[in-house]
Amino acid sequence: MSDDRIDSSKAPEPVGAYPHARRVGNLLFLSGVGPRQRGTKKIPGVDLDENGNIISYDIEVQCNAVFQNIKYILEDAGSSWEQMVDVQVFLTNMKDDFATYNRVYAEWFKDNQPCRTTVEINCLPTPIAIELKVIATV
Repeated sequence: MSDDRIDSSKAPEPVGAYPHARRVGNLLFLSGVGPRQRGTKKIPGVDLDENGNIISYDIEVQCNAVFQNIKYILEDAGSSWEQMVDVQVFLTNMKDDFATYNRVYAEWFKDNQPCRTTVEINCLPTPIAIELKVIATV
């Protein structure tokens, strides 16, 4: 396979050895994307104690940050928000966060409604409450 690796200049740096996305034919596969900001380990909407444990978080702020990061990656890869076809969403607290996440999601996805799967997981690699995995066309 040719190396069609995409590394966004605007999205946060990956926390491991992987690209932001890979292009295969006319499909774009994004790695998991969280709400961090590029150039910092700061997570929008998250307050941590001195040991890095979550004191409190704002799921709405995190959702908006994740969606913006997805938009950055799509645009840097030559795609767009409207070209998403599948979204996998990972939440760490479905009971408390789903209603807010679903409302914010509906605002961002009012015109384009890709297929969606939302699952609750125990934790994510960094102290975040949401992560998205996306497939789009190019």
